[in-house]
Amino acid sequence: MNQSENSRFLGTEKISKLMLKFSVPCVLSLLVSALYNIVDQIFIGNSSLSALGNAATGVVFPIFIIAQAFAWCFGDGCAAYLNICQGKNDSKASHKAIGTGLTVTFISSIILIAIFFPLKTPLLTLFGASENSIGYAVEYFNIILLFFPIFMLSNMMNAVVRADGKPAGSMISMLAGAVTNIILDPVLIYGINWENTGMTAMTGAAAATVIGQLVSFVISAVYFFKPKTFKLTLRSLIPDFKAFSGALKLGTSSFITQMTIVVISLVCNIMLAKYGAMSSYGIDIPIAIIGIESKVFTVVINLVVGIVLGCQPIIGYNMGAKNYARVKELYKKILFCTVAIGLAATILFEFAPRMVIGIFGTPTNIPNPEDYWMFGERTFRIFLSLVIFTCIIKMTSIFFQAVGKSGQAIVASLIRDIVCFIPLIIVFPAVFGGVEAILYAAPVADFIAMIVAAVLTVRFFRSLKGHAPAKAESGVIRESKPGLIVTIAREHGSSGKQIGKIIAEKLQIPFYYKEVTVLAAQESGLDQEFISDINRNSPKYLHELYLSTDVVQQAIAAQDRIIKNIAEKGSCVIVGRAADYVLNGHKNMIRIFIYAPKEYKISKVMEVYGDSHEEAEDNVLRSDEARAAYYKSISGKHWGQRSNYDLLMDSSIGVEETAQVLLQYIASKQNG
Repeated sequence: MNQSENSRFLGTEKISKLMLKFSVPCVLSLLVSALYNIVDQIFIGNSSLSALGNAATGVVFPIFIIAQAFAWCFGDGCAAYLNICQGKNDSKASHKAIGTGLTVTFISSIILIAIFFPLKTPLLTLFGASENSIGYAVEYFNIILLFFPIFMLSNMMNAVVRADGKPAGSMISMLAGAVTNIILDPVLIYGINWENTGMTAMTGAAAATVIGQLVSFVISAVYFFKPKTFKLTLRSLIPDFKAFSGALKLGTSSFITQMTIVVISLVCNIMLAKYGAMSSYGIDIPIAIIGIESKVFTVVINLVVGIVLGCQPIIGYNMGAKNYARVKELYKKILFCTVAIGLAATILFEFAPRMVIGIFGTPTNIPNPEDYWMFGERTFRIFLSLVIFTCIIKMTSIFFQAVGKSGQAIVASLIRDIVCFIPLIIVFPAVFGGVEAILYAAPVADFIAMIVAAVLTVRFFRSLKGHAPAKAESGVIRESKPGLIVTIAREHGSSGKQIGKIIAEKLQIPFYYKEVTVLAAQESGLDQEFISDINRNSPKYLHELYLSTDVVQQAIAAQDRIIKNIAEKGSCVIVGRAADYVLNGHKNMIRIFIYAPKEYKISKVMEVYGDSHEEAEDNVLRSDEARAAYYKSISGKHWGQRSNYDLLMDSSIGVEETAQVLLQYIASKQNG
């Protein structure tokens, strides 16, 4: 199945069948990833380390996430960049970005070791370690920290393996590491008499974890010797930041998401330690319980995230094709699954919290074990009382990202965690007193964020009313005589389209403008209007996030293929769509950029579209910003920069006059 057929398949196949095909591997991968964070805590809690061991792993967890944030940023960015290159049939750029990603990941891991190692005690204390748990935390952290390069490279490579068309290979790598960890944990925690070594079972738990990471790393590294769509050499590992910049931007959202978790964990642990020390619970019980809660919550949320992340390509494609009925049906089915998962979790946490906590062992090394159980039950019943809302909020954020609504995605994502939760866990204990007041911050934040998410969702679906998939106009690529390919990029209001048309008529060669989007729509199955309006729909301050969405990248890839097919048919004039970059390296090409003074452009827009002066000024600014962002996104270069073109021309001398000057320039190139 070629790329075009595969895209159309997303718009025609039964939705439930597509959800199973795309979501199940994603869910399994995320669940396997969660095992790394939960297995150690289960075995440690059931060992002699008990509650203090759980508290120790709880304070190390956020530092794990910091390392993972960098690895996922580089890995997810390279993976997205690889998918874009696949769509363009460009295998040259991807290996440079991936090779640089590997090098940058390794260097970052060394930098993190250099920063964290001398600061480990104050850092772990900041994250909530007490005088009782700090020794365990440092012992565990020392080993984990030394293997940061393996851990980060494994996570980075896994994302690339998945994007290379081998999601099963990525899952096998992660699963092998998790299974290794599970097998080695009881052996290294219970099977060795650590008292004779001067260490504790924390060393065994850490050793099991890093050996599992090593297994995952080796499997992914072996795959890198024979990938499907790219080829690495030693030269690929030499940093090429120009190629890597595009991948880095695509991975930024993953970095922000992970660092948000770090900030939440940091603030939460600080407040728990502060107010826990003033209570009968002490510091260690709240830190240990919240560590267990976060691991259990991760399993629940990963189920939801896996479903909606897996459905992203399906959602994005149908949104781009304006199959709004299928978009609505997809949302309903994803929402049903999300509610079912959230409801099951709520029942478990409300009616059997002690059973869940008991999986992580019985407290034996704290003064009042009953306080441990009491705080644990209250945490699960209060802190996670609206977990069903949390799941819907997370699902809504990812859904908005899939449909290209970057602003709504950010609002839905940040309103719960940053805007509400963090301030509330600071304010509640200060106002209402006691560590237990912190537990109410989560459901209140969930309730507020759920209202916002519901409003955003209703407004979004109302905006789709009255729309139907638009049938693309017919279009053909015309045969032409051999000769120059003229590409024209232009500022809004500079009359670049009219000038290009005059040049094509004078030279008696085909002219392509809207025809590119017509042909791209036919080739991809996406809606012609959607492809044409990519720049116009791009939000003012979030160009990069919008342009990095799956459906927009599908549209861009389809356009690029059409532009290359047009150039193969012979001499022509192509206006817009970054054709000068798409055809970079093509022989017999002239790249022209047409600009004009601001007032000239405003007057032209007022003349053509009937805008007021203020409206025209705003449209010129917005359109040029969008074009610049589009060009920068796909090329990494600056739109309108002199070095990117053969000729820059001020069109304020007049349309006919500008066309005549350009025709003379083209003639000189042909004769030369």
